[in-house]
Amino acid sequence: MGNSYAGQLRTTRFEEVLHNSIEASLRSNAVVPRPVFSQLYLETEQPLAHDGRTENDDEDEEVASESNSPLLPYQIKPPPEGCCTTDGFCQAGRDLRLSSLGSDPSDVPPGFMLVGVRCPSLPETLLVCAVDRRFLPDERGHNALLGFSGNCMGCGEKGFRYFTEFSHHINLKLSTQPKKQKHLKYHLYRNNQGVLVKGAPICWRPHDGRMRQTGSSLSEGHVTSDEQPPNMALTRPTHTPGSYTAGSAVAPVALPQIADVPHQLTNGSHAAPSITQPPLNQSRPGRPSAKGSHANAGPPKKRHKGWSPESSANNLPESTAKTPPSSSALSTLSVSSVFTNGARSETAALLSSLQGSSLTPLSPPGLSVAIPDQLLHTCRLQPVIFKGHGPLPQLTGNANEVLLSSLLQSCYLSSQTLPRVYQHYGPSPIQPLSTEMQILLTVYYLVQLGPDQVPLIEDLEQIFMRSWRESHLSEIRQYQQPQTPAGQGRHYGIETTSMLPGLPQHLSLPPQNQQPLTPSQLPWLAQLAASSCGEIVVVLGEKIGSLAQGLQQMFSRLMEGRLENTNYVVVIVITPGQETQSCVVVTGKHQCRALAESMYSPKEGLKEINQQLSTGIAQELIHYCNSQQDGDLDSLLDSATVDSSEPSPLSSSPESAEERSLKTTHSPKDTNSPKDSHTQCSKDLPSPKERVSSPKDTCSEYSVEWREVRPIQLAVARKLLSHVCAIADSSTQNLDLGSFDRVSFLILVPSSEVTFQQTVLHLWNSGVLQELGGLEQECVSQREAERFVVKMDQSAQARIDGLTQEAQSNSYTLYILVHDHAHCDINSASHSSSDSGLGLVDQLLNSRQVRDAPNILILHVTSFPFVLQTQYTRISPYNEIHWPSAFSNDMDLYHEKTRYFGVSELLETTRSGSSLPLMRHDSSFESMASALEERFSKLHSAVIRTTVLIQHYCVALMAASGRIDSSHNLHKHTSVETLEIVQSLLTASQQCPAHHGHMVLLRIPSLALAAWAHRRLSRVRRQLGLEESFEIILGNPNQALNIGQSFTDQIKTWLKIQDADWVPQTYLELEALPCILILSGAEPLGESLPRSLKYCDLRVISCSYLQRTTLEQELGLAAYLVRAESRPPHNPAPGSDLLESDAEKLSSTDNEEEGGRENRDSPPSCSQQVQSCPDSGALDPFPAQSTTSANGSQKGTMDAIQPPSQSQTQLQPQPPSFPYPQATIHQPQSLSQMQIPSPQTQPHPPAQSRRQHSKSTSSGSLSPRAPSPHQGCSWARGVSRPPSVLLPRALYDIITASDSSGLPRCSSFLPHMSVAWASSFRPLLSKMMTCTEQSLYYRQWTVPRSNHMDSSNRTEGRSDNFHPRRLLLSGPPQVGKTGAYLHFLGILSRMLIRLMEVDIYDEEDINYSAQAEGVLYHPPNASWPNPDVMRTMPFDYTIHDAKYDDISSVYCPGFTPSFEGNPVRQEDVYLRRRTARIKLSKYAAYNTYHHCEQCHQYLGFNPRYQMYETTLHAFTFTHLLLGEEIQLYFIIPKSKEHYFSFSQPGGQLESMRLPLTSDWTPDCIKSPIFTPTTGRHEHGLFNLYHAMDGASHLHILVVKEYEMAVYKKYWPNHIMLVLPTVFNGAGIGAAHFLIKELSYHNLELERSRRLEGGAPTGDVWPFIILADDSCVMWNAVELDAHNGSVEHAVSLKQILQHMEACPDLAHYGLCGIRKWSSRGLTGNEQREPFSRCLLHDFILLNVDRSQNVQYDQNRFTCHDVDFTLRLHSAGLLVCGFNSFSVMKKQIAIGGYMTFIIKTKTTDVPTSVGPSQYICAPDSKHLFLATPAQLLLEKYLQHTRQKLFPLSTKNYTHPVLSVDCYLNLGPEVTVCFVSSRPHSVNISTTGLLFSGLLLCFVDSFVTPGFLKKFTFLKGATLCVISADRSSLRQTVGRLELEEEWRFRLSDEFQTANAKEDRPLFFLTGKHI
Repeated sequence: MGNSYAGQLRTTRFEEVLHNSIEASLRSNAVVPRPVFSQLYLETEQPLAHDGRTENDDEDEEVASESNSPLLPYQIKPPPEGCCTTDGFCQAGRDLRLSSLGSDPSDVPPGFMLVGVRCPSLPETLLVCAVDRRFLPDERGHNALLGFSGNCMGCGEKGFRYFTEFSHHINLKLSTQPKKQKHLKYHLYRNNQGVLVKGAPICWRPHDGRMRQTGSSLSEGHVTSDEQPPNMALTRPTHTPGSYTAGSAVAPVALPQIADVPHQLTNGSHAAPSITQPPLNQSRPGRPSAKGSHANAGPPKKRHKGWSPESSANNLPESTAKTPPSSSALSTLSVSSVFTNGARSETAALLSSLQGSSLTPLSPPGLSVAIPDQLLHTCRLQPVIFKGHGPLPQLTGNANEVLLSSLLQSCYLSSQTLPRVYQHYGPSPIQPLSTEMQILLTVYYLVQLGPDQVPLIEDLEQIFMRSWRESHLSEIRQYQQPQTPAGQGRHYGIETTSMLPGLPQHLSLPPQNQQPLTPSQLPWLAQLAASSCGEIVVVLGEKIGSLAQGLQQMFSRLMEGRLENTNYVVVIVITPGQETQSCVVVTGKHQCRALAESMYSPKEGLKEINQQLSTGIAQELIHYCNSQQDGDLDSLLDSATVDSSEPSPLSSSPESAEERSLKTTHSPKDTNSPKDSHTQCSKDLPSPKERVSSPKDTCSEYSVEWREVRPIQLAVARKLLSHVCAIADSSTQNLDLGSFDRVSFLILVPSSEVTFQQTVLHLWNSGVLQELGGLEQECVSQREAERFVVKMDQSAQARIDGLTQEAQSNSYTLYILVHDHAHCDINSASHSSSDSGLGLVDQLLNSRQVRDAPNILILHVTSFPFVLQTQYTRISPYNEIHWPSAFSNDMDLYHEKTRYFGVSELLETTRSGSSLPLMRHDSSFESMASALEERFSKLHSAVIRTTVLIQHYCVALMAASGRIDSSHNLHKHTSVETLEIVQSLLTASQQCPAHHGHMVLLRIPSLALAAWAHRRLSRVRRQLGLEESFEIILGNPNQALNIGQSFTDQIKTWLKIQDADWVPQTYLELEALPCILILSGAEPLGESLPRSLKYCDLRVISCSYLQRTTLEQELGLAAYLVRAESRPPHNPAPGSDLLESDAEKLSSTDNEEEGGRENRDSPPSCSQQVQSCPDSGALDPFPAQSTTSANGSQKGTMDAIQPPSQSQTQLQPQPPSFPYPQATIHQPQSLSQMQIPSPQTQPHPPAQSRRQHSKSTSSGSLSPRAPSPHQGCSWARGVSRPPSVLLPRALYDIITASDSSGLPRCSSFLPHMSVAWASSFRPLLSKMMTCTEQSLYYRQWTVPRSNHMDSSNRTEGRSDNFHPRRLLLSGPPQVGKTGAYLHFLGILSRMLIRLMEVDIYDEEDINYSAQAEGVLYHPPNASWPNPDVMRTMPFDYTIHDAKYDDISSVYCPGFTPSFEGNPVRQEDVYLRRRTARIKLSKYAAYNTYHHCEQCHQYLGFNPRYQMYETTLHAFTFTHLLLGEEIQLYFIIPKSKEHYFSFSQPGGQLESMRLPLTSDWTPDCIKSPIFTPTTGRHEHGLFNLYHAMDGASHLHILVVKEYEMAVYKKYWPNHIMLVLPTVFNGAGIGAAHFLIKELSYHNLELERSRRLEGGAPTGDVWPFIILADDSCVMWNAVELDAHNGSVEHAVSLKQILQHMEACPDLAHYGLCGIRKWSSRGLTGNEQREPFSRCLLHDFILLNVDRSQNVQYDQNRFTCHDVDFTLRLHSAGLLVCGFNSFSVMKKQIAIGGYMTFIIKTKTTDVPTSVGPSQYICAPDSKHLFLATPAQLLLEKYLQHTRQKLFPLSTKNYTHPVLSVDCYLNLGPEVTVCFVSSRPHSVNISTTGLLFSGLLLCFVDSFVTPGFLKKFTFLKGATLCVISADRSSLRQTVGRLELEEEWRFRLSDEFQTANAKEDRPLFFLTGKHI
């Protein structure tokens, strides 16, 4: 926060600090809490300024720095006219010089102090000013607020808030940006004479050992940088002291991280580029910080030098890049594992040497140290000097012979920078570690390191942190407790262990809290600590006056050989009155080599190896190795060559072919030699062709089963799906799943051909492509599956561009970009060259086109998610899906048949102690490699170790082949481990009839070394005649798999592949092939390995790059799925993994130094078959399982491996076997199903017997005990056991060590080279952390470096910048993530199809069975009905809608129903009705969940109108039936007001506009659509945009008053008609009644309006549409000459326009369409296209013709049947258009059919039976809070047998119902008659009725009318009235007592309270 921004606080930041301050003050015991602004402006946590230094750096060498390189000129604002510009005077003309003001009295305000200002133009003079002391540092250089506040002591002007402004006022006339640190130089005070004099300098730099000396000097021959490229001659620049050449580096300003600025070579020197460091606001512990730096975000703050808008780059003086004393120091450094780790490219500018040093202040002239001549030659090592405290002297002499590193210094600085959380309450009692304590702890740490250990920065940093925490435990608790969230407190708490990691127990730390360590105590305490380790650590501290003197002394001792046994020299300089200085020099040969190699980046390391190979430097090593055997190795090989027709290359020349090829190896591309010919065959082994041709040579135990999804993969796929749904369901509307109808995808994999083919194989076998069959073209072959997978190389650009273009044009397709192995390329595109292949992911996936596409979802899949979990991550923590842990409680839920065996399980085997661990190191190999490393000090260790390893393999092959005379004693020249591997490889295939064997993985990262190893091993194999025994495969990521033809034929036979052209393309297809796979490449790229992998040889992987991802990637190669029933790894069977066939193993000295830890030297117990199967090793910790053969019968595998005579080997009796149940073992990503035999555990035989048999097998023959050469398939035995892993000793020690939390130490390493720790003051990872908590940990404590693709993901003012459609799936290596995400793609596709489908009622029309269709009245293809013909058609009274199969049928002459066909259904019947899943057509109606771009305007997202901009209009009309005026309310959106007419704009609503009959517009619907709805604001299908095909229409929702607000919220752009309050409890009848009456009233109003306008009144359109709220789609039947009638989806617009266009439509009172059924038109194929029948759900009503027939406003059920019957009886034509049908969606929520019957006393619905719906009048009964009409209807429906006993199942004697239809239950038939004059009724002549129902009869019903009908004796009468008096009046008026007998007990009322107006009814019997 520079001066130019002082006081301009960002609101969010200010509020955060204010909140924290208030919270802290409430929790604090302190009297005065710290002010808010001091937290915002506190100087101690400063970001780096623009030139790399902190903003409070001392600027003493300003003159020198300004002359070093040209700066952009600082533009001084011209002074105001007429003001004074004289130097030493202010602009008011007053003198400011100290010499003038010294004796004058000064008026200094409280809180201010006098300061001397240095004026550049008056170097000898100080100017006097008064400055607020808060903006100045204290004596330790701390606690200065940012900004400035000062007064002029000349003119007295006060309140200068900016130092820039103040500098203008006092005429400083600066050429650079004004900075208070530069110019406020001295405190002023008055001496004894009262004169103002210069006092102490203002301490702008804290006193922590980082004081910079004045001056700078560089001389010829200066030391080289850490950055020095290998093999580049370094010219010696001639720099004069204090100046630089003009070729200083120019670096972009915007680089946000120091550590990754690539260095530039200028004039042969390493120029350190300018550095910027972003601010890194450290948040409190336990709370991830989302704040970050903002690269190039506008002009720099005022302290940034030389920024100009025209240029984004600066020329900055190199000497100004200093170490940041800030909390972000660590983020700028490569604080990786090894001290200098982080590679030369990472530590470029930062860790460079003093030749342009950017970190360490330069020493004063004259102090220099000469590097002795011939240092490297004499000492055979290159010392590494770690800068510590204080400036290093300049080094002269041979620059190449010393390495410098600043990582230790960075660690010191970072550990002294307290985070803000510990500075909350003013002057804090918490202080960082002192310089002296840091040095002493460093000595302690170095002392306890082993002789072969390399120091790790993480360890030292944790020691510092632990020591600091323990010394301030109480204060830290006080500060941390209030701020640690409860959920994370247990993880992020403070460790309180008393021992520090890495400290010997006899060393105790000085108690800091009692007495601080003084400088004078340091040397003798350090020497005391060092004395415990002999000469390993030497402390030079006494009589050392300077670092130069100490280094000179060290060099002298080194040259004299006095440091031969010393690994570290610590130089300590204690000078009274000055800061303590120190440095550490590494002089151990092993440590120096390791540190030097770790300075290379991985890429540079591989380049160095290639160079050493191509220049022939390695030849001497190879010659030396070859000559170590007893006789030259190549000569021995020549003697063993079998039937070689070609001369051995070695016989003609002493230089082998491999050696010659080494010299010509320039690049990995040249390293592939032609495939070795397979003409040489071993005499005693059958050729593959012979094997293949023999039918009996098959292995019944071999089985490979693809395409099986494990339960846990299914669970993970569902978790992925639920996260996608969560994104869609969120209110952000970032993903609209409802708008997609299909899925397409592209899988991005690293640029490895094998990984590419492997993914294609999984994709093809998963069945996903078949499931997504809707893709453009059908995938018919695996080859075609390749278009869905793309390698991330240069070809990926076009593929992803094509996908983004496709996504833009196909908005209905959801595209999934699966980024598999997402950790492989996380490089920033801006920091990667285009030809390097890096940065592609950033360039493609983070592009704006992909990021902004609403239909592209990105899924990152990785085993190492930490690299994507930083403070600037693009992935929301809520969008992370973690593989379920094996230790989680949920694992049992998945019913897994397999158990994952990964890194933690491998580690567990090293701790079990009961058997040989699966992970181990090879001591004899290590000792051989170490000896050669000392001998060949110039060679890279990878070259040496690879050469030794391949030599071991060659010797082991010679020994195991039996071709070499045993007198040569070859076993001495290989290790036991290697011999075991080779013997297992050679013998395994001989024991299986089908020659199945094992894979040995040999990991060699360098492509050139791997190619050499491949050639070397292939040549040895050829000369030994073993070409048909096993294959040697070079795994080059850039090339396809290359397998010999004979082995390919073998695999094809095993897999039963007929395709002649088939070749294996993945390692998985090499299942059971005996082979050595040499896997090369800088890192594994996701290649899966087969289950036949038995040995994972990682002995030559690099130990330099100790990041968590790097280590776990390599170990992940051995990850495995074992059978769940297998014995767990921590309780293995006794035994070891040794081969008993090797007699030398018993006396081997391989692991003598390990003591008994690995128990190798004592004869361990082994399994019985070891005696005959050298392959099988000892009893596995994972015993093989019992099995059944493929046909399911039990196999007697024990007989095959049983010895013929147990007495021969003195074995104990055999214990019984314990066969395990058969289980399927799956390769990750759904691999194979194996059946495996079960071995028997046997006690160990005597050593003599073991030796005897092992000798016989070592000669190459099979065991004499074997009854046949086949001992059973060793491959089948091996697949139940994870592979053994061999590691370098250094890595083994690191990985098997654990930190204080119990986690492996490697887990606390930096996650990846591209990220950095945000602070040293971070807690350790906890063992109890879940994956989610680990993610939060890394999100809080890591920041991406500038070369990381997320480093640019920062948005100012936002706390996060997550991409909304980006997910991360993480799981351990080889666990099955590919199978999971492929299954996810399948179920996502199914879900989208499911979303595009709805449950449609699919019920066959009822009551057609007994009815014979008559003659056709209309031709089948008639478009419209003819009114005259329609009148001749009989009216069909029968109810055909299946939803009414539980109501009373209407009597129709000639129809006999089947009562058995209509079962009685319960209340929730509609939930159990038959439905069909139908895909939505493009003309569907939608609910509120549908959002698509076309609908936006329709739904109210119109740019012309504000959302929710509606008006409420009252509308009043009178109706006789209601007896009073009714006031309705219309809610009309602004966008729909044109459908209405108003008295004036915005005035009284007059009417709803109706079109004229003659109007016709092709894109308009004339009839208003009314949809009554209740309880379905979300689920009602009111979005008719697509159904109407965009046509203009008037749609009105009819809602109840209490639901008005919620409907308005969900449907803001719909017109709503709000029913009056009295109808809140009414049924559907009331809604339809009001709609119809309102529509007729409106028709009259429109006619009047038209009349006033001069138009004819009869022309106004009289039709309305009444639609159900569940109508979803519409269909039309078309007659096809070939196929008969064909039904297809059509738009509602097409149907309505067709019906509205009917020529005689005005003749019809009611039109409708039928209900859809999948069985089509039931009955006759030639069904009448139109019918006169009952209509439901979707009707077109003529309100003009039907004005005298009203809906019954009281009805809840069957109101439409009642209305249609009355309409027909009134003589109106009813027409059903049978060629159209409507589909109704099943909606289980809301609707008018949902009735809740509850009691009056409680609001909770209770179970009330139908018999309780009525009661006797005036009785005490449980009253119900339910409308009386509903109770009556439900009672009549359910008590038919009691009420109308004669009518039950008696169709010929129906119940006569006058003027209304009521449902009396499905077994009762109702005969409807109308009492109106001239009404149309059926003939009732001769019909005997079983009952009479009179409901609210009016005056048209008379005694004479009733006398027309005849009743059975005992028929039942039911009279219903509104009250008791009208009931009696009705009985009297109709003279009912003449024919009907009544009793007092036959009078009832509905169970309503009096105030609820119950209904009354009376029953009687016919006399």
